[in-house]
Amino acid sequence: MEYHLQLLSFGDAGWGDEIARGVFVTVSLAACTLPLGLVFGFFIALAKNSSEPTLRLAADIYTTIFRGLPELLTLFVIYYGGQIALSAATRALFGEPLEVNSFLAGMIALALVFSSYASEVFLSAFRGIPAGQYEGAGALGLSRAATMRLVILPQLIRLALPGLSNLWLILLKDTSLVSVIGLADLLRNTNIAVGVTKQAFFFFFVACMIYLVLSIVSSIGIGRVSAWAERGQGAAR
Repeated sequence: MEYHLQLLSFGDAGWGDEIARGVFVTVSLAACTLPLGLVFGFFIALAKNSSEPTLRLAADIYTTIFRGLPELLTLFVIYYGGQIALSAATRALFGEPLEVNSFLAGMIALALVFSSYASEVFLSAFRGIPAGQYEGAGALGLSRAATMRLVILPQLIRLALPGLSNLWLILLKDTSLVSVIGLADLLRNTNIAVGVTKQAFFFFFVACMIYLVLSIVSSIGIGRVSAWAERGQGAAR
């Protein structure tokens, strides 16, 4: 036990620093991806809910692609394809190629996948709002923007929250995929520790516990957000 505690100590004697930095990168990546994926997903859902056939078709193609491709393959396409495109563009414009940042590539790839699933959650929420809500807002003289902001969005958040909560937990675990492109997240730093110490079971067990703790903390936070979103619903019933 003392030996294992020493392995997790901070400083030169242990791997606590590396594991902690990996946790920070993992949480930062998920936190940065979430708003991007939510915004993309919301606008894709608007396109799918539009009366314009071209917008609906484009949104359907988008979700079909990113829901159909494995997340790891999407990550490779964004990272390596983006590297080729950015290098070619910057070489042509400035004479020097630039490299794609692995954090940014991971964030974009995960946001594309997250948004494709989030759009379906938002679309279901849109369809759960009665048409009378739009008609009532129009009768009150509200503009389309004001109707969306004051009438539709509060209901949309409440209806979409359970599905989005599940997607957040999936996103938190999917961040482990970025270890394959060199980003020093929790899983990559754990792998390095395993390679050096040969203590595979111990370090992977520690990583499992950290992911579990992050999921539990997220679930507690989601429960509080859900309680806030549902406030007044009991009285209304």
